[in-house]
Amino acid sequence: MTTQRDYYEVLGVPRNASSEALKSAFRKLAMQFHPDRNPDEGAGEQFKRINEAYEVLSDLDRRARYDQFGHSGVADGFSQGFAGFSGFGDIFDAFFGNMGQRRGPERGADLRAAMALSFEEAVFGAEKEVEVQRTELCEVCRGSGAAPGTHAETCEACKGTGQLRRSQSSLFGQFVNVVTCDRCRGAGQVIANPCKQCHGAGQERRTRTLLVKVPAGVDTGSQIRLVGEGEAGAMGGGPGNIYLTLQVQPHKLFRRQGADIVAELPINVVQAALGAELTAPLIDGETKVKIPAGTQSGHIIRLKGKGVPHLRGSGRGDHVIIVYTLTPTKLTERQRELLEELGRSLGNNPGGPPDGPSFVDRVQDIPGGDDDDRGILERIRDTFAS
Repeated sequence: MTTQRDYYEVLGVPRNASSEALKSAFRKLAMQFHPDRNPDEGAGEQFKRINEAYEVLSDLDRRARYDQFGHSGVADGFSQGFAGFSGFGDIFDAFFGNMGQRRGPERGADLRAAMALSFEEAVFGAEKEVEVQRTELCEVCRGSGAAPGTHAETCEACKGTGQLRRSQSSLFGQFVNVVTCDRCRGAGQVIANPCKQCHGAGQERRTRTLLVKVPAGVDTGSQIRLVGEGEAGAMGGGPGNIYLTLQVQPHKLFRRQGADIVAELPINVVQAALGAELTAPLIDGETKVKIPAGTQSGHIIRLKGKGVPHLRGSGRGDHVIIVYTLTPTKLTERQRELLEELGRSLGNNPGGPPDGPSFVDRVQDIPGGDDDDRGILERIRDTFAS
């Protein structure tokens, strides 16, 4: 003996549910289990039970009989409940309307491309040309696809709806499938006299050169969006966009660290010990920098506002100079003699004698003279300069 489930349980509503609650529950379950939408085994049988429950409970007289006598109170009248429908497809359409709609305007696809920039172009901005291949509206028919002086005609196969209804019988009744019209491809119109330029497509492929304004301060990975410069839309839809991803080429002197520009400045051992004033290159020129006496490798000089312009905001980052001591690899005979003399003066401790003043302090404190450390360093400096 087969036990029938309670109709209220099938729809998942309480016994005092209103008509609107019943309808809402039915719509939700019908969307979930309709055989045209749910390929799972058993979905058709579940959909049949859902319809059966709703047909009874949505009728006030039959609902009253069901509440009083259960399934036996509505058994005779149930088979007549679907008399006005040819199958599940018609029932579904009665509640949800036509699911297959005629094609409407379609926005064109977006395009993506890469653009290379020099370090200077990224810092200060530039105007660059980029070549793109894209689909555009046909210049002859302006996208209609029809030859000049003609127009598209209503599709006879679908009568302009863009869809075809195909009935199919099954164990559960007659299904009505709605499919896109294969003659007009959902457009609802056909072109009897196509444009000779685009052969009825309404679009054609072209190569365009676009002028792109690159803002100051961009970096590798930054994107520029060119609105409306992508692929042409269909059926009157608007064009897509172009997204340019920027790739900044490395510089031989500078590197980027956020909004700061970092550079290295080599100095020799004499300049490190005695100090000096040197010319350092900047991204937009050069400047004089003072090297303090006793400068160690890794010393940082920060020049405010000489870096990269802020991409979103005012002002610029800094120019950061990292000073390092460059050890000479090729010495003249005189330079070697002077360095050896300096080495003997310093002893084994690079900073000076143990528990004594550092080498830098000694250089600062000793007055000039050929036999002191300062004199030796000055003679070394003169040999490097000559």
